[in-house]
Amino acid sequence: MNEERPTSHPTDRESLERDCEMEFFVAGGPGGQHRNKVETGVRLIHRPSGLIVTATERRSQSANREAAFLRMALKLEERQKVQRPRRATRPTAASRVRRREDKSMRSQVKRGRGRIGHEE
Repeated sequence: MNEERPTSHPTDRESLERDCEMEFFVAGGPGGQHRNKVETGVRLIHRPSGLIVTATERRSQSANREAAFLRMALKLEERQKVQRPRRATRPTAASRVRRREDKSMRSQVKRGRGRIGHEE
């Protein structure tokens, strides 16, 4: 079986600063004149993986920069997790019995929904 492992990217701050391209933009939205005139929004582009992260919720650029780096680290860590393959399992005998009982109960309920005045 050919398992493809995700490439490993370091998530420490120094490596992220080296590997990411940083862009600043006007965030917009609520926050007043300061937010609408100053480029407080931060966009990080991780060059090796192509991931893009933005942060615009704060009014200060430095706070948004910290939030963006934190998000980028979390996203990279999540992407690099190795997922174990799922193994198919059979339902237990008890669950099969329960399913059959539920099915017959549902059948009785539906049978009781016959149209009024018609016999079945």
